[in-house]
Amino acid sequence: MKSKTKTPFLYFVFLIIVLVCWLLYIRHLDLIGLYSRRWPSALTMIFGSFVAGSSPEGSAAISYPIFTLLLNIPPATARNFSFAIQSIGMTGAALLILGLRIKVEWNYIKYVTLGGIIGLVFGTYEVVPLVSPVMAKLFFVSLWLSFGIALWRENRRPSRKVFDEISDFRSSDMARLILFGFIGGIISSLFGTGINIFTYCIMTIYYGISEKVATPSSVIIMTIETILGFFIHTQILKDFQPAAFEMWIACVPLVIFFAPLGAFIVNKLPRKRIAQFLYIILFVQFIGAMLVIKPSAIKLIMCASVLTVGLFLFTYLAKLGKNKAIAMATKQ
Repeated sequence: MKSKTKTPFLYFVFLIIVLVCWLLYIRHLDLIGLYSRRWPSALTMIFGSFVAGSSPEGSAAISYPIFTLLLNIPPATARNFSFAIQSIGMTGAALLILGLRIKVEWNYIKYVTLGGIIGLVFGTYEVVPLVSPVMAKLFFVSLWLSFGIALWRENRRPSRKVFDEISDFRSSDMARLILFGFIGGIISSLFGTGINIFTYCIMTIYYGISEKVATPSSVIIMTIETILGFFIHTQILKDFQPAAFEMWIACVPLVIFFAPLGAFIVNKLPRKRIAQFLYIILFVQFIGAMLVIKPSAIKLIMCASVLTVGLFLFTYLAKLGKNKAIAMATKQ
């Protein structure tokens, strides 16, 4: 019996709509002038969008530090651009994932998204005005690096078991995912990304979900979050800057291909290769932040403290996850 060919029709429809709309809009634009001004952002997004589709890191994990620290683009502009461009690239990647029927964890997606929507709205209005972007960035790259080290240690254990879904899903799991989604939504309100990698941590470390399942699931979560963020800043707050719009126009025809390409390629890789790719991203992101920000001694102490506490936290979560798996195996 022949297997049915999986064709991502929705992605191809979305691709055609986006490219036709883009071509109609740019007919009267000076493209040479546009790309002479915005080629750094376009070049950044070739790699950034590929990372967004192939990992639990949104493209803002690449674009935000480069834009704010190297290109001197204001943090608010970089954040709004991140929401805008991810609404194209990550939507394309998500539609490809669904069209190819790549395995995802739907309880993870549903409840994290619910908490994330609330967290994004709360963070946009209550947290963003209070937080220093540089301090927040240093905090989170240190936390993500601690997660990468903890995941690397877990994957070195030959006995590590991974799963495609959360087994014996209970109301406590639902509450936990909503809470992590809420915190992740606040993080996304600051940078234009964050809920994906933050919740990916608990899925892989605590629940032991395979990287091959957690990664495409996190892409779908960030897609929903980024569309909401884009809507808030363009239609409600109306603070979408002309510079963000111009960069968006320059990058649209690139991300519509490279983000889905990342999702397609990562689906072909073994689980451990996906994890190794993530380790590299997290390490480079941390080193890049250190080189560009050049933190003071006090900030370095803060980074070291976050890294240490994060290692203890994720190691403890991994231990809890192992105990949970043992308890479930005993019941069976």
